[in-house]
Amino acid sequence: MCGIAGIIGYISAENRTSLKRMSDSMVHRGPDGEGFWESRPDDKGWGPMMAHRRLSILDLSAAGAQPMLDTSSGDVLVQNGEIYNYVELRNELAARGHRVQSSGDAEVLLRALSVYGDKATGMLRGMFAFAFWSARKRQLVLARDALGMKPLYLARNPDPNGTWSLIFASEVRAILASGLLGATRLNPTAVASVVWNGFTVAPEVIVQGLDSIWPGEQRIYSGSGTELIRERHWELPAPGEMPPLGEADLAKELEDTVRLHLASDVPLGVFLSGGVDSSAVANLAHKNSAAPLHTFTLTFDEGASDEGPQARRIANAIGTRHQEVRLTQQSFLDQLEAAVDSLDQPSFDGLNSYVMSREVSRAGLKVALVGSGGDELFGGYASFRDLPRLQRWARLSRHIPGAAKDILAYRIAAFLGSGESNSQFPPQTRWAKLPDIVKCESDLLALYQMAYSLFLPSFQAKLLANSGGATLPYGLPLAMRSQLLAETRGRTALEAISILESRLFLGERLLRDSDAVSMASSIEIRMPLVDQRLVTQMNRVPESIRYHPTQKKALLRRIGLKGLPPALFAQSKKGFELPYEKWMQGKLGDSIDETLNDKNAVLSAGLHPESVLSLWTAYRAGQPGLYWSRVWALFVLVRWCRRHRLSI
Repeated sequence: MCGIAGIIGYISAENRTSLKRMSDSMVHRGPDGEGFWESRPDDKGWGPMMAHRRLSILDLSAAGAQPMLDTSSGDVLVQNGEIYNYVELRNELAARGHRVQSSGDAEVLLRALSVYGDKATGMLRGMFAFAFWSARKRQLVLARDALGMKPLYLARNPDPNGTWSLIFASEVRAILASGLLGATRLNPTAVASVVWNGFTVAPEVIVQGLDSIWPGEQRIYSGSGTELIRERHWELPAPGEMPPLGEADLAKELEDTVRLHLASDVPLGVFLSGGVDSSAVANLAHKNSAAPLHTFTLTFDEGASDEGPQARRIANAIGTRHQEVRLTQQSFLDQLEAAVDSLDQPSFDGLNSYVMSREVSRAGLKVALVGSGGDELFGGYASFRDLPRLQRWARLSRHIPGAAKDILAYRIAAFLGSGESNSQFPPQTRWAKLPDIVKCESDLLALYQMAYSLFLPSFQAKLLANSGGATLPYGLPLAMRSQLLAETRGRTALEAISILESRLFLGERLLRDSDAVSMASSIEIRMPLVDQRLVTQMNRVPESIRYHPTQKKALLRRIGLKGLPPALFAQSKKGFELPYEKWMQGKLGDSIDETLNDKNAVLSAGLHPESVLSLWTAYRAGQPGLYWSRVWALFVLVRWCRRHRLSI
């Protein structure tokens, strides 16, 4: 895990200074080393310049330092992340007579790209973002892993006479630090995305003028920064494209995946929450690890949120070296500023992983495995139960006249949410959204987005009254909606929901936030259940085995928890989140109050101050139908924009 950055432009002192600022801003991503490289300029004095911040995980020697130069070809690589099948690729290269000096994965990737060209990207299994300069072709390749675990952002210069044409980096904040963008502003569409989803959805970025490389995408640029090729290097196989896979074969695939994720020349641990997903990862990691396995659990004074006792019992059953991290409201407040600052873009999630990463770093570890991805793969969320029901109801109600259907929806919403209907502030729950949900008819993507939206569309319009009129139908940029419709076409409802959860909730929220907050403590987070080969193989498992009964993850229990007493997992999972609801009633609420009462900051973030305060006042008064996540999302958005001096 590292940080990468680069500029295509004049090979000049000014651009060198900008690149150094980008590198300095990412020191947390790579405190173990820093490197720079610049190409031989063309006849106009142009070329690429690249920087690398190193967090040493594989091959701790100088042979693993980057930017890495292939002396035989003159090609250069900067890479962020890990290539898990690097041993297999190294053996293939050796069979073709290509010798690799380093024991790590970076030189294998560099040589593979030099030998196989841009086709090598499709051969990779891992979490990565890289920039590769082909000296012979004078072309720059930018690529990102299949599922979007590692980020890669870029900006194009709108001035054709400027001194640079393209800049890229692992973080939005690094591009801002370059000083090359001039006057920067918030992206109104991204602000609308945060209000709908609680996070930005690609390809939109919170800063106007920035772009995000898609998961599984590769772009090729000329030495002057002209885009030559934009292509996919990985896609989920079509339904029925591969033969069915049995449970025994899937069990072997899962064990192999966890084993590959243990590759490290430094100590590693596992975030153990007490649920099925993290327990399965810890259990399989313990069985495949030659060294003692360390597990970590976040605990609280608030009993309703505390999973410490449950995780302790599971750790004892597995046989790990277990450590509990106690987090009180005061200790959270003491690090609130640093925690929110760790987010690379506004999001209402991620701070739980920030706290865990900090403690793992303090324990002397650099790598942590987590169980993210299990709910998406095995049907663990309520969406797998609820959305097919809503879709079936929508189909059955097609013949009800529109006006009558609306009246029925309002009456059902009032009856099922009767405790909410008397509120002075409109409830923002799923039942309150029912009249809007029925308008989605049987559009599963629209149903999904409406069910997950933080606010009713009518209140979103009030919140965004000062955002410049940005609209985002169903909370998705058109490019993302088109991509998701293409990926879910021809699939069953449960298969489609798995893709939506993986691309949106996991891909646009959990993966991005986990990368940013863990790297703030120089920790590499690995997710064995978010692996492209495993996802491909899961696509072969019959639906009746993979998802049913929904929310139980029975298949993962059978293959991942083997050897552990089933009684350990009989109780329901609490969810890996901080006790915000309780803390907001205390001192945390005072911090939120100060931020949301800053009218200028709220206006700058594109929000309507009176609407924000009405929500906050209603929440503090205990109005039913309002959840902490609604307030927290707005607090983080305003706080992030104020911190980075960005406004609409």
